[in-house]
Amino acid sequence: MSETAAATGRTPADFWFDPSCPWAWLTSRWMLEVERVRPVDVRWHVMSLGVLNEDKLDELPEEYREKNRPGGAVWAPVRVCVAAEREHGQEALARLYTALGTRFHHQGLPRTKETIVAALKEAGLPAGLADAADTDAYDKELRASHKAGIDLVGQEVGTPVIAVPGADGEPIAFFGPVVTPAPKGEQAAQLWDGTLMVASVPGFYEIKRTRTQGPVFD
Repeated sequence: MSETAAATGRTPADFWFDPSCPWAWLTSRWMLEVERVRPVDVRWHVMSLGVLNEDKLDELPEEYREKNRPGGAVWAPVRVCVAAEREHGQEALARLYTALGTRFHHQGLPRTKETIVAALKEAGLPAGLADAADTDAYDKELRASHKAGIDLVGQEVGTPVIAVPGADGEPIAFFGPVVTPAPKGEQAAQLWDGTLMVASVPGFYEIKRTRTQGPVFD
């Protein structure tokens, strides 16, 4: 157990997300439920599908290729998230993620500046932060945050990435879980317990099956 967990009785769980990803959104809502049913505190961090895919754009389907190009649709929300965290801290980032994700995934709104401004206002943040969408001024911090998460799990995964301290203090990190809809109550607790159990086994890498259902936002 880490010193932080030992001192508070709660386990910190670092969660890296790209707000554009519907699967990361579902996992994030599960993590909020985990906070309710287990002694876990989520710490939010930004990662970027644009950064993840920048060296393999030619391998992506055309519709995803354009979104992931520098300046494409996936870049604006993450830049604004990084700006919000720099200027207003972790709690502000959490509020903004919820406001963005609700608009993107539940309401089906476009990843436009107008949508981002509305999310900022709901999160109690200055609308001017939306200007970060159009500049690379925050890209160094974005890339550093992305690297911190992806270095824990490798380049063959996407978003989300979760890391918790292991018994020896070293991080246990994994991609996912990919699940829909987001589990509630005891089911959420069981998924958390089981995920940690398998992720903590040395040499364990993967459980997977074909997805037969798209994201369900309830």
